[in-house]
Amino acid sequence: MTPIRVLVAEDQAAVRLGLVLILRSAPDVEVVGEAADGEEAVRLARALRPDLVLMDVQMPRLDGVSATARIAGDGLAEVLVLTTFDFDEYVFGALRAGAGGFLLKDSDAAALLTAVRAVAAGDGLIAPAVTRRLIAEFARSSPAPAPAAPPGADRLAALTPREREVLAQVGAGLSNAEIAARLWMAEATVKTHVSRILHKLGLRSRVQAAILAQESGTTPE
Repeated sequence: MTPIRVLVAEDQAAVRLGLVLILRSAPDVEVVGEAADGEEAVRLARALRPDLVLMDVQMPRLDGVSATARIAGDGLAEVLVLTTFDFDEYVFGALRAGAGGFLLKDSDAAALLTAVRAVAAGDGLIAPAVTRRLIAEFARSSPAPAPAAPPGADRLAALTPREREVLAQVGAGLSNAEIAARLWMAEATVKTHVSRILHKLGLRSRVQAAILAQESGTTPE
């Protein structure tokens, strides 16, 4: 099995060391680099091309949100953001910038490794319940749609009916396994649909797809 190559970006040396030690304890994870600020994180992501960047959202020189936007925007790696609070402007900014998920800094080792594996695999936010809360908050804080048409309505025309069904379930915060069970599909087929949806809509992450589903009024039947 090819290990998940991880770059750890955290400005506090003691915290960074703890994260690295946890990651190195897993046989399927390889720490390929460490960064103490956002600019170094972007530079190392370009040079090392890790599978995932574990990104603190509050860092010197270049904050984690801006660093995430550059890394995700250029398709350099998946990004899992670390934060002290589960709901703050940094989390929202990072997810809108293309982060695949977030994790609280006080999470235990098992949760960290689970999150790394999930986001590296493209499965988005770790806990469906958390996903639903975030999506609801995004929908609540988003600008009101224009009267002519909901945001994203024209973009959804590129999707097949089945892809729209899958997008609606993603918007409801369901995991791939839950979508597979609900729509009577193989989980691998769901993953393929999600990948096609992201490509067709020009989105960087599953989270952005969920936000678009909410903002366009796409809901499960």
